[in-house]
Amino acid sequence: MEQPATPLPAQPARPQGLRDLSAQQWKSGAAAWLGWLFDGLDMHLYVLVAAPFVAHLLGLQDQKDPLVGYYASWIQAAFLVGWAVGGSFFGIVGDRLGRSKALMLTILTYALFTGLSYFAQEWWHLLIFRFLAALGIGGEWAVGASLLSETWPKRWRTWLAAVLQTGVNLGVLLASLALYLLSGFEVQTVFLVGLLPALLVLWIRKAVPETEEWHAARAQKGPAPPGFLDLFRGPVRRTSILTLSVCALTLTAHWAFLFWFPQHLRNLPELAALDDGGKSRLLGIAVALVTVAAIAGNFLASALASRLGYRRTIALLSLAYFASMLITYMEPRGHVALQFGYVAMGLCQGIFALFTMYLPPLFPTLLRTTGAGFCYNIGRIAAGLGTVLFGLFTTVGDYGMALVYASFLFLPAAAIAWFMPDTKDEDSNHGDTVTQRRE
Repeated sequence: MEQPATPLPAQPARPQGLRDLSAQQWKSGAAAWLGWLFDGLDMHLYVLVAAPFVAHLLGLQDQKDPLVGYYASWIQAAFLVGWAVGGSFFGIVGDRLGRSKALMLTILTYALFTGLSYFAQEWWHLLIFRFLAALGIGGEWAVGASLLSETWPKRWRTWLAAVLQTGVNLGVLLASLALYLLSGFEVQTVFLVGLLPALLVLWIRKAVPETEEWHAARAQKGPAPPGFLDLFRGPVRRTSILTLSVCALTLTAHWAFLFWFPQHLRNLPELAALDDGGKSRLLGIAVALVTVAAIAGNFLASALASRLGYRRTIALLSLAYFASMLITYMEPRGHVALQFGYVAMGLCQGIFALFTMYLPPLFPTLLRTTGAGFCYNIGRIAAGLGTVLFGLFTTVGDYGMALVYASFLFLPAAAIAWFMPDTKDEDSNHGDTVTQRRE
């Protein structure tokens, strides 16, 4: 027998500023932001040490050996596939068990298996550990985004997206700092830093309650919530397909840059005289430059989205990312000249901040983490395959052409983004304010 509908909780007075936010809103925001901070830390540690650590696991002295790039790219592909699987799996968990419980599970997963990567003895050990760590990282994205979108004012979404994405960016900076500080140790030592996020779970368990919106939706829907296949039924289907396509294309090109640009920098002829520690310190500086630019890019993207809307801004930033990658890598450049390209590409990465708050409201409440998690993170599978594919186009030790070819994926992404739904960032009972505007 179907349960009677439960009225939604009365809406509190609309917050006018940060002082008006409740304790629950602050705690939920802190949990989501810290989860993303450590997300960025754990996901980027491998990228920074891929070449030297994989060479060590293969017993090779030369990091420019083609086998190093080959196996390193497969490990990264496994990580991105795990990210996609975790985003889908923990998205379902978040809709079934609640945002807070799912957030704890995702953080424990990626912290544990990132730390275990230190103990890898073979390249395939590292592949397995990175795959399992990615399950939690992918899941945390969907759960954290939904937690924040359901607890903070809807009209603040564009700026919340920027703030939340800075958590990832600062996590990447922490990874670079860890690499810099531990440059005198074996390169795999940085993976032990990835255990730190496990401490966050103890606080979330005590301090972060489940969202009222999730409780209300569960009460209304009864014991049989919508399932995964409902993403491809009715009016939701078009949104799912468009979102999946844009995410797959942009993430494939973006992760090609994130993975191959450190390898490209390490192998520049002008750096050949430096030892691994010297290259790691220079790489840490380069990553910091990209990341600081990305933080600024988050707020630039939010400002543009406030004026142009999400889909137009996503299309515009896709075109800008394409142009930045193409110009930077179409000709050989020294490490000083590359820094200008790093800044440009970092600014364009604000596009991924927009996905944070744009995607969850596109889907009904009990399909929210499932839909956002699947459509965003399934693109990681394409990104994983793309990492391997574009790597095949490189010459020995030079990954510039891989980055040039990857840049062209932003062009169809920009075209498809133009047909995505618009959302209105305003307070409402469910936050499911979506309009299917076409031009």
